[in-house]
Amino acid sequence: MARLILKSPYIKSTGGAAGYLRYIATRERVEILPDDRPPTRKQEQLIAKLVKDFPDTKTLYEYASYQAKPTKAAASAFLTLALESNWDALRQSEQYLKYIATRSRAERLMQELAAGLGTVKGKKTYGYLPKRLKGLVDEIVDQMERLPIVRQCYDQWLLLQGKVDGYYHDTPRERLPLSKEKEFRQIKNAVIREAERLRLGQVTFEDQDMGQRDEPEQFRNAPYAYWTLQEVIRNEELTMEERSGAVSELEKLAKGGDLYSQYLLGKLWRDGPLLIPDGVNARYWFEQAARQGHPAAQYALAKLFLSDDLEVRDTAQGMDWLRTAAEGGNSWAMYRLGKELLRGEITKQDAAGAVEWFTRSAEQGNPYAQYLLGKLYLMGKEVPRDEERAVQWLTRSAEQGNEYAQYLLDHREEQRPPDVMLAVTRLLYHMSRVFQDNSLPESCPGGIQIDRKRLKKLREKKIAQGHKPDDHEEQQPEMTM
Repeated sequence: MARLILKSPYIKSTGGAAGYLRYIATRERVEILPDDRPPTRKQEQLIAKLVKDFPDTKTLYEYASYQAKPTKAAASAFLTLALESNWDALRQSEQYLKYIATRSRAERLMQELAAGLGTVKGKKTYGYLPKRLKGLVDEIVDQMERLPIVRQCYDQWLLLQGKVDGYYHDTPRERLPLSKEKEFRQIKNAVIREAERLRLGQVTFEDQDMGQRDEPEQFRNAPYAYWTLQEVIRNEELTMEERSGAVSELEKLAKGGDLYSQYLLGKLWRDGPLLIPDGVNARYWFEQAARQGHPAAQYALAKLFLSDDLEVRDTAQGMDWLRTAAEGGNSWAMYRLGKELLRGEITKQDAAGAVEWFTRSAEQGNPYAQYLLGKLYLMGKEVPRDEERAVQWLTRSAEQGNEYAQYLLDHREEQRPPDVMLAVTRLLYHMSRVFQDNSLPESCPGGIQIDRKRLKKLREKKIAQGHKPDDHEEQQPEMTM
């Protein structure tokens, strides 16, 4: 049975109690996310100052735990309780306040939610959570709303929605807390998903903005005819008839054996819009080019086999082609192969092999591999912690515009857990998507109108075929973060 000591600054001393309440309790339903690394120098300095200024903090159970096993997690647990317990006396201390300020409220709530989800049996969505955890989710959403960029997006949505409501109601729309606005219930489940990833210690990749950077169409050795047709096909200022004519000519080149034309034709069958998307036809043309040794086609074929499109899904062939493309020098295939080895969902998990492929990809300049390597070295789970290497790879990734890498570099000195920081950062991305999905569509007079359900089905089909959700979408006015 573990001892839990509660010291409350709100209960005044009436005798020898000196503001303490002591009781013995089991620590059921409490889970501390482990971090067995040594405490940081800042933590050690702050603990030394605390026990000197407030000697009674040495009686806390958390201090005894820290003394027995000095780790970052133990130091954090002691500092949190000691600082909060002596809040009244600490208000005027700049050093203490600086430490508290670096610990984002949203991050601490995410850690608390992650621990709480460990007690939930069954489905982990908002509607199935116990009341206490629902309240925690709501508090996280409302904390996120306090961020200026989120508040601005919400205010803009309210303004636009108010104009629509004005056609039907005389009463102005009430500004509810974001957690109470029914149109944004998706945000709550996004919070839960991120907290569950945090609880399970899942590695995340932050590569949702990759788009089609991994599938280039410019090849130095491609024939002139390919270059000419590719430019016409991708020129959206031309008519559909002109572009479709170029596709017909491209097909002739493909049938004649030109591997570059075969690869591009595979993409057109997979993506549309000049051809009706068809995974089987896409597979055929990708395979024709892949068997001729085209690395980009080998990688595209692997992605198609690994997609959720049931007509073509074949994970064994997908992994074979992925390895072939990686061994052939395709840095994007190296990165994807590393991801699959690290996740261990469709192949045997191999962290060492994953790091090797990430390293080879990063050395070729892949910013996503550079970022992930930096993060792995910073967290010290899959590989031994190496802050020097972490900074090296994160810097190289940030120099290529990776905002997640820059974020970790900017906040490295704050000694906050990278996975927790990134969980909150990813929430901003999810919220941005939700705001966009709930924004008013652009008016298209005389154009083709697609209702929301139909658009959702089209997006799901694209994702099943291995796309990012926003590939080739018409640009709408965005509320971005």
